[in-house]
Amino acid sequence: MHELTRLIRDDMKPALGVTEPGAIAFAVAKAKSYINNGAVNSEAVNNKSENSGKDEESLKQIRVILNSGMYKNAFSCGIPGSSQVGSAYAAALGYIAGDADKGLESLAGVRPSDNEAAQKLISAGKVKIELGEITSRIFIEATVETDSDKAVVTIKDSHTNITCIEVNGEIVYGSKAGSEAGRKDGYCAEPGTTGADDPAAPVKLIHTYTLAGLVEYAESVDINEIEFIKAAYDTNRELFKAGLDSSKTTFAKHLLAANGGQIISADEQKTASLLCNAAIEARVIGLDKPAMSITGSGAHGIIATMPLYAAYKVNGYSEEQLIRATALSYLICTYIKEYSGKLSAFCGCAIAAGTGMACALVWLRGGTVEMMDHTISNMASSITGMICDGGNQGCTMKGIAAVDAAYQSVRLAMDGVYIFSEHGINGRTPEETMRNMGLIASPGMTATEKTIVQIFDNKR
Repeated sequence: MHELTRLIRDDMKPALGVTEPGAIAFAVAKAKSYINNGAVNSEAVNNKSENSGKDEESLKQIRVILNSGMYKNAFSCGIPGSSQVGSAYAAALGYIAGDADKGLESLAGVRPSDNEAAQKLISAGKVKIELGEITSRIFIEATVETDSDKAVVTIKDSHTNITCIEVNGEIVYGSKAGSEAGRKDGYCAEPGTTGADDPAAPVKLIHTYTLAGLVEYAESVDINEIEFIKAAYDTNRELFKAGLDSSKTTFAKHLLAANGGQIISADEQKTASLLCNAAIEARVIGLDKPAMSITGSGAHGIIATMPLYAAYKVNGYSEEQLIRATALSYLICTYIKEYSGKLSAFCGCAIAAGTGMACALVWLRGGTVEMMDHTISNMASSITGMICDGGNQGCTMKGIAAVDAAYQSVRLAMDGVYIFSEHGINGRTPEETMRNMGLIASPGMTATEKTIVQIFDNKR
């Protein structure tokens, strides 16, 4: 298997709701599974109504420390199976109803009684959410303490990457080293960590490739090796349908009307905006269908794929062309995100995934690598700097802007109209431009991230 195929395969994961609340619920559910002498409480998952009362009574506190990106992204996003939003509810539901074995889909199957129990925990002051360091690196530390036990689960760098589990003061998995990272007094000073702009940082696999190399891979890799990518469309189309059918969505209905009341019309861009952004809206309001995530984000996965599906349906491209274009879209998204960090103050959904999708559109239309380079320049000079203020309804509007920017950038670039490399953050090569786009986020927008979090705290 090609190393880029493995990269995509390992990164593609279904995520129920916004990824950050899912990760918080997963972390808390995992910690709870080690309560009562470290035994995984599978019976509690299967017999929630019998056990939830005892669980609530014995619980002293759930404490979750989050880096700023996690804190921000989970602040006001919808939670699957609930009418509530935010990290405290995600943590409470993770304790009451979470199934850690399901990873980012740990809240699948939440019932009304579970919501009532979660609300009781919050009302009783048993759920505490704390902000750790202002950083784009993912950090979660979930502590569940009961009358008899205390379990701490630490996650770093990706949403389900558990680095340490501590039960009653004993390390049962991983290492304590770095577990304090993410707290206000420790994260940036953690030994051995480097930023994306640090010359001492190890080179990521994706950054050993040029844009031309990524295109060559997408064009030449055995199609059977990347057929698994089709699963992204199965998953994201189901989410889109849920958004279109739900009485809770508003943007979805408007975009459908704008597309002449048709899901697939002759207007590729309007079809793309409908398919993409109805799915995003469904995700951020917490409808009970997963998205296929890429780089740890469901919205990234949606923007990187659904406009390409519109192009495929409207223009009659082959399924093989769609799959190859999607591989390219994913890889360019990943290229930028590995510079910006998984969670930062800029909207990677629009900027990174939007740029990947735009280059894939060029490829579908028979464009050259040079045209993709010019498309990247147009995207870099237009929407780089769009803020991320968490997973919320605003993601839908950002998705609309991303689709519009991508289609305009592609049209202009393929007509030979683009922003020259002398201007702004554009580089002399597409690789340099993508690197600069990422660096705008991290370290460039660290102060912006702090300001966004302060605004959130003032809204509490």
